[in-house]
Amino acid sequence: MERNNSTVVTEFILLGLTQSRDIQFLVFALILIFYLIILPGNILIILTIRSDPGLTAPLYFFLGNLAFLDASYSFIVVPRMLVDFFSEKKVISYPGCITQLFFLHFLGGGEFLLLVVMAFDRYMAICRPLHYSSVMNSRACYVMVLAQWLGGFVHSIIQVVLILRLPFCGPNQLDNFFCDVPQVIKLACTDTFVVEILMVFNSGLLSLVCFVGLLSSYAIVLCHIRKSSSEGKNKAISTCTTHVIIIFLMFGPAIFIYTRPFRALPADKVVSFFHTVIFPLLNPVIYTLRNQEVKFSMLKLLTRPIVC
Repeated sequence: MERNNSTVVTEFILLGLTQSRDIQFLVFALILIFYLIILPGNILIILTIRSDPGLTAPLYFFLGNLAFLDASYSFIVVPRMLVDFFSEKKVISYPGCITQLFFLHFLGGGEFLLLVVMAFDRYMAICRPLHYSSVMNSRACYVMVLAQWLGGFVHSIIQVVLILRLPFCGPNQLDNFFCDVPQVIKLACTDTFVVEILMVFNSGLLSLVCFVGLLSSYAIVLCHIRKSSSEGKNKAISTCTTHVIIIFLMFGPAIFIYTRPFRALPADKVVSFFHTVIFPLLNPVIYTLRNQEVKFSMLKLLTRPIVC
């Protein structure tokens, strides 16, 4: 990688979420509690779906993958953030920053696409029930999940390649608690207008298009449900409502951060904190509270006697 300046940045200094020590300790305690819920919650969903023969429908297969993505996503930012609370100087190396950025968008992009797949699953199940079993077969589900992972990789690698081509010669302070595209790009020692536009198209426009498309598809599904008189009407409405809640929680922060020019706003850190720390916690909570089958299976798994 060619650098145009004599000084090359080898590390970035993270300014963190806040400079107040009292607030830092309070946030540390809250994050630790959240983190102790995130992993068990998502792992419990995965174990429940894999161990219960009654949860073999595509909906639960995708839900298991969503829980895996959330559990993996929680490893990208939170552990280092907890350690940094006790560090006087919060430093991350240039390769470490790029790696964190890559996995953040790899898993985040994959989750975006998985939500699209889950919306398609609900559309087929409710609006095209006669074709559901033939379209959403086991092979098709695995292909969709593979495409979701591939799509997340392509989305992320584009951003990494664009950033790797930028020269960094200082300053090297990131006004955040982790490495992300907007803050890193603004430290480049060159005009980044074109790169910012490409990033907005890659992340921002993708988020916005998926968000509008998902809301439109669920609007069609909910209209179809309201016109029907089937016995599973309430269950279908509950499932779709859950998915819509997740869509708002997932896409709202992403649209706020990536669909505008990369200019720092006071709310950026709060939105990023919600998106990287709080949101993964909400998936298992929302799904287990609103999905009776998963909740019942979890209770069976937790109360099952241990055989030595």
